[in-house]
Amino acid sequence: MSAVYSRDVDGESLTLAPSGWTYRNTFVLYDKESGSLWYPEEKGLKAIQGHHLGKTLPEIAHEDTSWHLWQQAHPKSLLAD
Repeated sequence: MSAVYSRDVDGESLTLAPSGWTYRNTFVLYDKESGSLWYPEEKGLKAIQGHHLGKTLPEIAHEDTSWHLWQQAHPKSLLAD
């Protein structure tokens, strides 16, 4: 199961990318705007270093499914090409 996180903090939308670092055997992300490092915790992504230290990007509701099942449940959905 995957997680989806908000990327908005203090009125700014962050661009998250892999940092190349791991912590406790988990990949750490960084934001391209400030270089802060983000680590997944129970309540979301938590800044563990940098300008946003201690702030959290909350996990947002999402659904893991296949296109086939999604289309059955939401027949008016369109697929971007």
